[in-house]
Amino acid sequence: MKKAVVTGGAGFIGSHLVDALIDRGFEVNVIDDLSGGKKENLNPKAIFHKLDIRDLESIRSIFVGAKYVFHLAARPRVQYSIENPVETNEVNAGGTLNVLVASKDAGVERFVYSASSSVYGDQPVMPLKEEMSASPKSPYGLQKYVGELYCQLWSSVYGLQTVSLRYFNVYGTRASLEGAYALVIARFLKQRQEGKPMTITGDGTQTRDFTHVNDVVRANLLAVESQKVGQGEVLNIGSGRNFSINKIAEFIGGPTEYIPPRLEPHDTLADNSRAFELLGWSPEVKMEEAIEELKRAYL
Repeated sequence: MKKAVVTGGAGFIGSHLVDALIDRGFEVNVIDDLSGGKKENLNPKAIFHKLDIRDLESIRSIFVGAKYVFHLAARPRVQYSIENPVETNEVNAGGTLNVLVASKDAGVERFVYSASSSVYGDQPVMPLKEEMSASPKSPYGLQKYVGELYCQLWSSVYGLQTVSLRYFNVYGTRASLEGAYALVIARFLKQRQEGKPMTITGDGTQTRDFTHVNDVVRANLLAVESQKVGQGEVLNIGSGRNFSINKIAEFIGGPTEYIPPRLEPHDTLADNSRAFELLGWSPEVKMEEAIEELKRAYL
């Protein structure tokens, strides 16, 4: 049985990936400190290790014998990183380094890194292409970019096959509805559950490329199968469509309330042609249909 390690495997995206790997017959080892993940997300067939990726020695042995590593563990959210730059750097940059070291030392075949579209910052031209210069506007964006550079270096210096997938605003079931840093669709659903107005930052005209978690999972699986990647390539994983926050509120339906804007790019839109070229990946889930499913699940 092939072995895979998923860091952050009790989290939103990670737990969906763990399910898919187990369905494909993998032995899946999950490393998660449960700071953001939840035990109820864990597939009962997964082997769970409650550990912190900041502690290299505690995680080393888990990678022995693994064919693939999927590195999703992070302290996500832009605003949280602005308020907690040291902690987020220790996890997002230092933790990524530890997972790369453990993977290289264990002879892992391929390492798939969950990168972020936040590395782009504000760009004057849409759609966003991988060859654009990184221009992060937050510690989180910078830290995720450092992770990409580490992956490229580990491929060139140590021969570890790596590929970085830049996710664009992932949504779907199991996304956290809690806390100030919940992603916008999840936050809107939570507010509607509680009978509160949906809070929109700024004027709501800012747009995002929303990408369904099932499409993201499929990209991860293709990233370990493709013979066209493994040298630190960076690929956008986005739907190639964007919607304003006002439009998302309209899809969900209900009262809205506008609150002060925060520091964030005004627009995102992925050029996903490289992912199609190198992985054969293209998005399949349509936002309009997925929102209706989420409304049935949560409202």
